[in-house]
Amino acid sequence: MNKLMMTAAIAAAMATTGAAPAFARTPAAKAVVSTASGMPAYGADKPLPVPNIARKTLANGLEVWVVPRKGVPRVDYVLAMRGAGSAADDAQHPGFAGLLASLLNEGTAKRSSRAIAEAGQALGGGVGGSTSQDGITVSANALASGAADMMKLLAEVVREPTFPESEVALAKANALQSLKVAETQPGFRADRALARTIYGDHPYARTTGTAESINSTDAALLRAEHAKRFRPDRALLVIAGRISEAEAVKLAEAAFGDWKASGPALPETPAARTSAEPARLLLERPGSVQSTVRLGRPGASATVAEQVPLRLASTIIGGGFSSRINLNLREDKGYTYSASASARMFREGGAITGGADVRNEVTGKALAEYFKEYRKLGEELVGEDEMRMNKRYVAGTYLLTNQMQRAVAGTLANNWLVGLPPEFLGQYVPKMQQVTAEQVRDIGRKYFDPATQSIVVVGDKAAIADQLKEFGEFTVTDK
Repeated sequence: MNKLMMTAAIAAAMATTGAAPAFARTPAAKAVVSTASGMPAYGADKPLPVPNIARKTLANGLEVWVVPRKGVPRVDYVLAMRGAGSAADDAQHPGFAGLLASLLNEGTAKRSSRAIAEAGQALGGGVGGSTSQDGITVSANALASGAADMMKLLAEVVREPTFPESEVALAKANALQSLKVAETQPGFRADRALARTIYGDHPYARTTGTAESINSTDAALLRAEHAKRFRPDRALLVIAGRISEAEAVKLAEAAFGDWKASGPALPETPAARTSAEPARLLLERPGSVQSTVRLGRPGASATVAEQVPLRLASTIIGGGFSSRINLNLREDKGYTYSASASARMFREGGAITGGADVRNEVTGKALAEYFKEYRKLGEELVGEDEMRMNKRYVAGTYLLTNQMQRAVAGTLANNWLVGLPPEFLGQYVPKMQQVTAEQVRDIGRKYFDPATQSIVVVGDKAAIADQLKEFGEFTVTDK
């Protein structure tokens, strides 16, 4: 799909998408924007969603947010545990949070793994955990008629996991096999090395497991860490769907009202650094016919005032098919199938990252093009048409995604984990539409300056070393 087709597709999708029933409406934009010759004009933007969220805090500290919605007879739950994610893993157990989250539904004091799965299916849904840097989320869903029973099942999985020895052994075996496969992938090696250059010894650098960390995990450690990480005073329960506020709060109170914290809370995640000395790493992969290139530097947390302009700037430079980096390296130069750049934002820090897989003979040229586009972003104002196209892309994607109530619940929970208020759900698109070209240029100058970027390359030293000399002295390693 070329740039013009993608822009038209996004516009068409936005023109046919209304605000979700759970949201109040704000006035629609009145302008009808012209497009390239031969294409129909964009329709006016549909009304922006403004969240209508009921909030209550239980006596034990658990926050409950309710988003009643009409439509499909289904109820979605997302329970988020702040501070329970990979940033809580110690240096000896990187990736531990992922194992913990995956094993929550593999056995409780009352049911086996199979019984949990069958109970969820009988209610028209299921329950399972996932992890991020800042927390663990446990999601569940059921037909509206099974909302009460699913709430009970969710509470059982969250509060009473037993981590059966057989399930732990199976999970560890699977994790070791997955790691073995991942280690053969140059992208995995490059991303892991880049995280170290960006975050140093901060916990955000420790998101992937090692053979040592997996092998040293057992049921006793899982139970001990569960007791520390799962506590109501650091939890949010989002309930969305065909259910009234009163009924939702009643179910939450019955399932979680007597939940009590055990022992002191884990320490808060420290702030990640906002700058770092640029590194140059070449990870050897003898015989490789292509190079995996990564660039990066420390970024910003999700709550900084400039986070919305930063998200737009990263979309313009490398966040989609029509981004500058992809059009340059893929469409114009033919160096790669896909090239990207992005801003990652967490509760206590973030990262600016970019990368592509390119042919050996154009490794240096690809890096030069990255730096050329980065410099341009910080020196020149983005044109009006490009600003408009990218705003529509971001807004359209966001609005389409959050038509689904499970996505609304997930977005609210994830925003809470990184420190954003519930109102941000409805504020994001209006804030995006207000971003100026001057703000994007300033963001480019601050975060995409080539002089601040670390470079990690995985490839054949003999084939690419000479091309890298102009970018500095590279440390060569096989790690």
